[in-house]
Amino acid sequence: MSEAQRTRDILRRVRQVEIRTRRFVDESLVGAYHSVFKGRGMDFAEVREYQPGDDVRSIDWNVTAKMNRPFLKIYEEERELTLMLMVDVSASGDFGSAGGTKRELAAELASVLAFSATRNNDKVGLLLFSDGIEKIIMPKKGRSHVLRVIREILFFEPKGRGTDIDGALRTLNRLLRRRAVCFLLSDFLTEESLSWIRPPVREQPGQLRRTLTLTGRRHDLICVHLYDRRELELPSVGWMVLEDAETGDLVELDTSDPKLRSLYRHRNHERREQLLQTFRRSGIDHFEVATGEPYMAALRTFFRKREARR
Repeated sequence: MSEAQRTRDILRRVRQVEIRTRRFVDESLVGAYHSVFKGRGMDFAEVREYQPGDDVRSIDWNVTAKMNRPFLKIYEEERELTLMLMVDVSASGDFGSAGGTKRELAAELASVLAFSATRNNDKVGLLLFSDGIEKIIMPKKGRSHVLRVIREILFFEPKGRGTDIDGALRTLNRLLRRRAVCFLLSDFLTEESLSWIRPPVREQPGQLRRTLTLTGRRHDLICVHLYDRRELELPSVGWMVLEDAETGDLVELDTSDPKLRSLYRHRNHERREQLLQTFRRSGIDHFEVATGEPYMAALRTFFRKREARR
């Protein structure tokens, strides 16, 4: 494929994502985003005359004394926020068994969030990571900036294949001095994908929990766990070869063996539950999205629950 053809293909894919996700934003997400993610404070806007039912604590006594009738101070929310998208671009994100890869799912979710932020005049930034920091785009406003963010998520070619979430979070904490809304989109496969053969590693969740807790104190951190159903359940299709995308390790399995499928299911459900427990103990908001399933339902549910807590 020539460079010109590749450029046209990239622009076409980005435009498809924009058209699809902006419809979701327009129909159901702009208001939810605005109400859930508040500004940093309140700015004075104007003074108006008191009306029955107004909060007497907002009376401007100086103006009231001069005008000889009560007036109120009116404040507006200091709206401008920074939305930072942290996207895992490790090799395991290229897997998908149900109509799309985890990386494509991350791009669509990030697009919905970015356009919601843009509609609210917020800045959007991007941090791509694998087993190292791959690319950083500092927060800015505007549609063209958001389209660049989508393009990088879809087509950036990382140097690393592994995953270092702890390092990505530490970089974020050094990078952003002011509080931001941060979405971390990852499959959280920080161990070998075939680790179901061995007992789960216990040390990693402890380190991850500490870093998540620290980041959650500095920023409004939301973790989005992206997964594929085939990572939890093996089909009964006879002999097959599984490859760990991040290490290249291969293992040949007889998937017709019910004991083996049971072991696979048990180990991976245990790993998933351990991850959710890590989020809960860190006090971090989180939700899950599977490839091939409607992600807007999960996103709307997340916003509703968060709004209810407020």
